Amino acid sequence: QVQLVESGGGLVQAGGSLRLSCAASGRTFRPYTAGWFRQAPGKEREVVAAISWSGGRPYYADSVKGRFTSSRDNAKNTVYLQMNSLKPEDTAVYYCAARVGPITIATGDYAYWGQGTQVTVSS
Repeated sequence: QVQLVESGGGLVQAGGSLRLSCAASGRTFRPYTAGWFRQAPGKEREVVAAISWSGGRPYYADSVKGRFTSSRDNAKNTVYLQMNSLKPEDTAVYYCAARVGPITIATGDYAYWGQGTQVTVSS
């Protein structure tokens, strides 16, 4: 089992920045891919970014390319999502997820999920 805890959400004005963190604990000795997802009210959960164990060539959804950056520090078992130039449409609950295997963008492929952190972007 892998436990994930997100932090760093909050309220920010449009154009601002936030950095989300996802700390993993438990059976973290296996290399795992980490994904960031978000879910806005009334909408389905969607992938935002995903990063492999090596950290090379992360995946980004088109809606966040050039604004969001995913990184990880495996020594600290922590994954980050730097969000810049935030827009009101980025408002959602953001979830960190993990899976053992390569990057995928399907929510069903991720076995472990955090509790989510709210990000609210005001206009």
